[in-house]
Amino acid sequence: MPNRIPAEGKYNFIDLFAGAGGLSEGFIQAGFNPIAHVEMNSFAAQTLVTRSAYYYLKQVKQLDIYYQYLRGEITRDAFLEKIPNRITKTVICETMSNDTLPGIFKTIDGIMKLRNMQSVDVVIGGPPCQAYSLVGRAQSSHMDHPMSEDPRNELYKLYARVLKRYQPRMFVFENVMGISSANEGTTFKNLKKYLRRVGYEIEWHEQNSKSFGVLQNRRRMIIVGWLKNSGMAYPEFLKKESPFTVNDLLSDLPKLKPGLGSSEYRTKTWSKCVSETEVRTVDDVLTLHKSRPNKERDIEIYKRAIELWNNGHKRLNYNDLPEELKTHKNRHSFVDRFKVVEGDESCCHTVLAHLSKDGHYFIHPDIEQHRSITVREAARIQSFPDSYYFEGPRTAQFVQVGNAVPPLMAKGIALGIAEQLEHRQG
Repeated sequence: MPNRIPAEGKYNFIDLFAGAGGLSEGFIQAGFNPIAHVEMNSFAAQTLVTRSAYYYLKQVKQLDIYYQYLRGEITRDAFLEKIPNRITKTVICETMSNDTLPGIFKTIDGIMKLRNMQSVDVVIGGPPCQAYSLVGRAQSSHMDHPMSEDPRNELYKLYARVLKRYQPRMFVFENVMGISSANEGTTFKNLKKYLRRVGYEIEWHEQNSKSFGVLQNRRRMIIVGWLKNSGMAYPEFLKKESPFTVNDLLSDLPKLKPGLGSSEYRTKTWSKCVSETEVRTVDDVLTLHKSRPNKERDIEIYKRAIELWNNGHKRLNYNDLPEELKTHKNRHSFVDRFKVVEGDESCCHTVLAHLSKDGHYFIHPDIEQHRSITVREAARIQSFPDSYYFEGPRTAQFVQVGNAVPPLMAKGIALGIAEQLEHRQG
């Protein structure tokens, strides 16, 4: 897979609601330059700073400093002292609101002036999706404040204000499929109206990460906009389904029992799958490969679930467990709460931020390990390279991974956007 594309260094972008940077990572891998990332969560913002530092050190051929940090040989403060302010300041840790936008604009304008940038080519990002998700809506029906009153429903207005301010030639707005039906379709109708009002033609289609070579079934709504009368269009993304299995992706990682971790790769060589997706390089340091401790009861349930899956692709139904293994009184919903990752298939079920609460829905397919997946395994299933480090405690790391756009999918989207920009200069 070529590392360079025709647009290398040619186009720049602003990333809104950036999360841990999955969408941004794909655009950078496709040759785009980040101007700024705006993200309200402090741990995700730290992750973005760390990744920005990685790219800076790679550019100046000092990646050994980055790996010293990952190995714990230098502190974060000592690490960041080696990184110029102009790099770390591109991450704006702010909650986007009508009150904060003027300050955010001022910071972005300052970055652009410093780097002598005249215009923004692309704005990317997706507002937090809980307000639009079908699961979130199901849960909200039992709450005092239903999702229809969630202020996050209105975040697209802030996105539109950024578009109005910088008039990028194109934008990519990513969200869950549920956005089209949220609040009986009213939210989506208003969103389209707002985006058109600030000067854009828009089109939207469902995209699935597995069509971009990601070993995961993850459906997302991808809205693309372009300046009116620019002659651009919704890109035709190059589709590529992976010929590999999830086991191929995980096979070079050390085997772990519950509660244990490892910072050494299991093998010096790795599968063709890992090479082709560029997940691992010869210099990488293994991080975030530590499994959760599990109660004996959960381990027993995991073993049953793994056996059922590996011997005929059957799923464990909670009601079929012996009484001594059951702890939940609810026997009607979430009866599939124990779910094994599909190791022998070409894609896993959708990685979710719920991983931060427990790992029952993401059990490793190896019965000898009888545990839930680690942050690094979840990151690989999301197509993050092993050099990508997620900051914060493990719960925060799982949330960041689960909420991210898979970088490989983002790269495919970015290449499609670049093609439109290339052919419609001016």
